[in-house]
Amino acid sequence: MAKTKTVFSCQQCGAQYPKWQGQCSDCNQWNSIVEELQVADEHRARAGFAGAQSQITSVASVDLAERPRYSTGLAEFDRVLGGGLVSDSVVLIGGDPGIGKSTLLLQILANLSAYKPLYVTGEESLQQVAMRAKRLHLKVEALQLLAETNVERIIQLAEQVNPKVIVIDSIQTIYTQQIPSAPGGVTQVRESAAQLVRYAKQKGVALFIVGHVTKEGALAGPRVLEHMVDTVLYFETTGDARFRMIRAVKNRFGAVNELGVFAMQDDGLKQVNNPSAIFLSRAEKPVPGSSVMVTWEGTRPLLVEVQALVDASYLPNPKRVVVGFDYNRLALLLAVLHRHAGIATYDQDVFVNVVGGLKITETGIDLAAVLAIVSSLKNQPLPQDLCVFGEVGLSGEIRPVVNGQARLNEAYKHGFRTAVVAKGNASKQGIGDMKIIAINSIAEALRFEL
Repeated sequence: MAKTKTVFSCQQCGAQYPKWQGQCSDCNQWNSIVEELQVADEHRARAGFAGAQSQITSVASVDLAERPRYSTGLAEFDRVLGGGLVSDSVVLIGGDPGIGKSTLLLQILANLSAYKPLYVTGEESLQQVAMRAKRLHLKVEALQLLAETNVERIIQLAEQVNPKVIVIDSIQTIYTQQIPSAPGGVTQVRESAAQLVRYAKQKGVALFIVGHVTKEGALAGPRVLEHMVDTVLYFETTGDARFRMIRAVKNRFGAVNELGVFAMQDDGLKQVNNPSAIFLSRAEKPVPGSSVMVTWEGTRPLLVEVQALVDASYLPNPKRVVVGFDYNRLALLLAVLHRHAGIATYDQDVFVNVVGGLKITETGIDLAAVLAIVSSLKNQPLPQDLCVFGEVGLSGEIRPVVNGQARLNEAYKHGFRTAVVAKGNASKQGIGDMKIIAINSIAEALRFEL
C-alpha cells in the first residue's frame, strides 16, 4: 500500500512546509497554506507516456525544420499565438468568470473540425456545451465532447479517438487518482497538468488549458503551471463591456505582449480588424486635456487617446488618480514638469485616463501624458490631427522609443498630419505630407502650441 504523508502547501505559489504557518515565506501571502495528503515519491505511479528513450544529442543534429502552424479561423487569435496554432503546443488561457473563454474555444474548435477536436468539460454538462454551440450557430458535427475530471481516464479515452486538438475546461476541476487530495489543490493542479503536457508533447496534440483566476486577476494555482506550458494568454476587458482583449504574457512560438481585440456579440466573439478605431472615440471638436499617442502592442502599433484633468485642490494632499497608467510614473512626470518646465501642480488634483480601458506599460506614453496635463492646466486644446510619443527622462530630455517609423506610418494612415516625437524617432525620408517635429527636451515640447 502506498505510503502517504501530510504536507502543508501554499495555494498561491506551491511552496511546501512541514507544519502550518500563517504566512508563506516564498510569496509572502497570508492564510494561503493548507494541509494536504501526498503520496511518497517512491511509491507514486507516473503516467506511461515517456515516448522514445532519451539520448544525448548534439545541437547540429537537431532537426530545425519549422513546425507547421494551422489557422484557428480567427486572425486576431492567430496573431496572439504568433501566426497560428503549433501542433504540439500547450496554451494556458485565464480570465474572469463569464468573460468568454469557453465561448472562444468552442468557436476555435468549430473552425478546426478537420483535426478531430476534443472538448473536455469538467464544469458543465454535455447538454450545456451543446446548447452553447447551437446558440452560437456553430457547425460542430465533427466536435467530440467528453465530460470527465479524472486525468488518467481523459488520456485513455483520448488515445482511442486520437484528436489533434484538445481543450481542458478547466484545470482546477481535473484530478489524478495518484494524489489523495481534492481537485483544485496545488498538488492536484501541478500533477494533472504535468500528465496532460507530457501526453500533448509525445502525441503531437495542440492542448488548450483553461485556468481560473484569483480576485487579483492572476492565474490561480501554483506558479509552476505557467512554466510548464508554452503560451500563457490573459483575457482583459475594456471600459466598454462589448470588447474583449487577449494578451500573450508568455509565448515560446511568437512575440510576448501581443494583443488581440474581439467584440462580444450575440453569436459569439468577433475579431476587430481595426483596434485603433475603438480607442479613438474622440470629441468632434478639440477639447483641453486630450492627446493621442501611438503605443506598441506586441508586433503592431495602436492609436490611443490619453485624457487628463487638472483642477484646483482644496485638500492638504492633492489627489493623483490614474487609470491605465502607472501611478509612480505620473508622480515622476509631475516632478519633471516642475523642475525643468516651471509648471507646478502641488496645489492641483491631477487625473489621467487611458481611453478604452487599455493598460499602457511602455514609457512611450510619457510625452502624451505631459502634453495632456499641461493642456488641461492651461485650458488650451491640442490640435485635432496631432499625435505624440516619447519617453521623458529625469533631466527633462525626450528619449526615442522603439519602432518609431511604424508608429508614424500608423498615425498617418488614420489621418494625423502632425507628430511631436524625439529627435531619434524623426523620419528621415518623410511620410507623405505629415509634419514631424523633432524635439530634445520637455521645454521644446511645451513650446509647441502651448
